[in-house]
Amino acid sequence: MQLETLDATIRDYIKEMESGYEQRFQELKKQIKETEWKYLEIKERYDLLIYKKFGRSAEQILANEKQPPLFNTEVDFREEDKESRQEDFSEIKSYTRKKAGRKPIDPRLHREEKIIDIPEDEKICACGANLTKIGEETSEKLHIIPPRIYVERTVRPKYACRCCEGTEDEGTGAVHIAPVEPTIIPKSIVSPSLLSTIIVQKFEDHLPYYRQEKQFERIWVKISRQDMSNWQQQAYKRLLPLFGLLNMSVKSGPVIQMDETTVQVMGEEGREDTQKSYMWLARGGPPGKTVVLYEYRQTRGAYNAKEFLSGYSGYLQTDGYEGYDAAVKGMPGIIHVGCFAHARRKFYEASKAINKPQSAEEGIKHIRKLYALEDELRSQNLDDNTFLNERKARAGPILEKFKAWLTKRQEEVPPTLLLGKAIHYSLAQWEKMTAYLESPYLTPDNNACENAIRPFVLGRKNWLFCKSPEGAESSCGMYSLIQTAKQNGIIPFQYLMALFEKAPLANASEDWENLLPWNIFTA
Repeated sequence: MQLETLDATIRDYIKEMESGYEQRFQELKKQIKETEWKYLEIKERYDLLIYKKFGRSAEQILANEKQPPLFNTEVDFREEDKESRQEDFSEIKSYTRKKAGRKPIDPRLHREEKIIDIPEDEKICACGANLTKIGEETSEKLHIIPPRIYVERTVRPKYACRCCEGTEDEGTGAVHIAPVEPTIIPKSIVSPSLLSTIIVQKFEDHLPYYRQEKQFERIWVKISRQDMSNWQQQAYKRLLPLFGLLNMSVKSGPVIQMDETTVQVMGEEGREDTQKSYMWLARGGPPGKTVVLYEYRQTRGAYNAKEFLSGYSGYLQTDGYEGYDAAVKGMPGIIHVGCFAHARRKFYEASKAINKPQSAEEGIKHIRKLYALEDELRSQNLDDNTFLNERKARAGPILEKFKAWLTKRQEEVPPTLLLGKAIHYSLAQWEKMTAYLESPYLTPDNNACENAIRPFVLGRKNWLFCKSPEGAESSCGMYSLIQTAKQNGIIPFQYLMALFEKAPLANASEDWENLLPWNIFTA
């Protein structure tokens, strides 16, 4: 009996030990798996950083890409992977190679003809008959004349009466002189052309004022960077009624696209100079009258977007920043729309950093089909109802397959890896991203807004920071004028020239409406 008890005790002990070992084995197995995922996560981050620094910046997967992604030495090109890659790119459209040779010079440029003819005595044939012109050969050369700079000297003659010396006409005074013409910046050397040149060079050509100061010195003109900055401020204050109209106009259309980017502003009250502030951008307005409006704010808080959107009703298209969700909360008149381009970007980044890029490229393939469909339908110039019905009918199956693929891969890929993040982002934003199907004025992405904010980002690399909050606000105004002009097919310099000439004469609301880009050349 004691032996049986001892035997049972030993068996129980062995089972307990085996159970403990099994549990410990499973724990170690789980830890190893987690360590592998952590290693892959860190490696993906490293590979992506290296690719962003040295690789192609264009978000494009090449059809003939035979080599592994840059700096990724662990790609396994198995036979099924090669077949998958060939299948992915089977829809790439063919193209016609352009003819070699120099492109013709734009026919809109002024031409001055120079004729090189043979002497008159050579126009007689050896038989004695006059030669007949049978054709000609032409060639073109492009000439550039440096900008013409001159000083406009305004003379206002004075008149007075030598007989009564003005005593007989006390109402008008003794001296008669023509009134001063109103200018955008009174009592200065600034002309509309000079101010337009300065503003365009900084906010369109990204040339800071200190560089412009050096340029002016080379042509014997002394204009300090401080003068240029002061002129910018004065012009902005004079045009405040116009910016109010732009603000109203951007909210009068069916769609507003918004984005934001950082900016460093010096001298903000209660803040360090090293703290980041933000430039917010809104693109909207009625069809054919697009407005791009910049606004400076100290933070990225959702209340900034909420304040701007006050009184607006329509579609708001943005990226996945959660602040926009918070901003439209409690605003039933606004329908929030997402952006497929941001989802595509995450899949693209994943394709450049993971061992098997085919999985990420599969996601890109689905999104590419949506864009191909959009381009096809837009090119047909369909009426709104036909376009919407056709887009919904043909995009529906594509979206269903894409979502099914996302749902399946979500269970297979850890959410910490780049592909997992791309899948999670797409599923989390799915309702907002597919909302573009509801309006003909919506597109699959927010790229038009991002393209409008890009000039500010390029300029920021040159001028680095704004010296004051007032300077940041006036910079917003100048960027808004230039980008709005471009969106409406107007050359920024021509618009600013006309604006600075006519703005000093504007008083009533109707006068300012006539200075909007789509009205200024027809009013």
